[in-house]
Amino acid sequence: MMDFINFHLLPGITLGAIYALGAIGVSLTFGILRFANFAHGATMTLGAYISLTLVQATGWHPIAVLPLAMALTGAVALAMDRAFFRPLRASQTIVLVMASFGLMLMLRSAIQLVWGVQLQAMVTGIQRPWIVFDALRISPRHLMIVAAAAGLMLAVHWLLSRTRTGKAMRAMSDSPELAQVTGIDTEKVIRATWLVGAALAAAAGTFLAIDTHVETQMGFKILLPVFAAAILGGIGRPYGAMAGGLVIGIAEELSSYAWIGTTPLLEPGYKAGVAFAIMVAMLIWRPSGLFRGRSF
Repeated sequence: MMDFINFHLLPGITLGAIYALGAIGVSLTFGILRFANFAHGATMTLGAYISLTLVQATGWHPIAVLPLAMALTGAVALAMDRAFFRPLRASQTIVLVMASFGLMLMLRSAIQLVWGVQLQAMVTGIQRPWIVFDALRISPRHLMIVAAAAGLMLAVHWLLSRTRTGKAMRAMSDSPELAQVTGIDTEKVIRATWLVGAALAAAAGTFLAIDTHVETQMGFKILLPVFAAAILGGIGRPYGAMAGGLVIGIAEELSSYAWIGTTPLLEPGYKAGVAFAIMVAMLIWRPSGLFRGRSF
């Protein structure tokens, strides 16, 4: 039982928290800008590399430099919107989707050109887990990631429920035409959407780098689970994205537990297939997701 908690459930919650942060950005972009942003994974990678650069330059802990990395990644996202997406704002959805796909490839190539393709460590040294009640093993980095992710999710809740910008984002997500008629500055809402989505993507990329390592394909590899989490929760529903991320992360980790006998139910290499299976099942059974969002 303790092996189940220590090596599957707790890592699943950590992975789910990372997926949830990425899925919120995907969900916000789709809900307000009405297209699936495939460049979101590359934005996560960019945020991780910016954090790595700040850590190497200052010697500070990744969590200490994270606010600056989130701000810088948000600034890059605003520049990408102005250069690539704003001129296509009135185009059909498929044009924006293909533009995001092309931007993903360009951004990944730029990252490889600047930082190289070799693996790098965000946090060096061996971190021993804390032993609680002689059985429960809690990794300090997992505890730190979950706590920081929970804090960011609470900040998103405060933004959406207590601020004028957040309420304008919710209004524009429900009906952009009605929001424009009532005098909401739609361009300001779009800029806020890019800033929030990119900042959360930078946090997700940095947390993933703390848990594993930094590499140029890391954002692309978790793009499918992030989209699966957004679809599971209901696309366009930030709270659904949070729940969907946790479900996908925990399901992936539990899929490799030895539920029958001593052999893992699925080999760890097939974890990504779990997210794909959940996403396909949800698109067939309930395309609007658990929180009744929009359908692809």
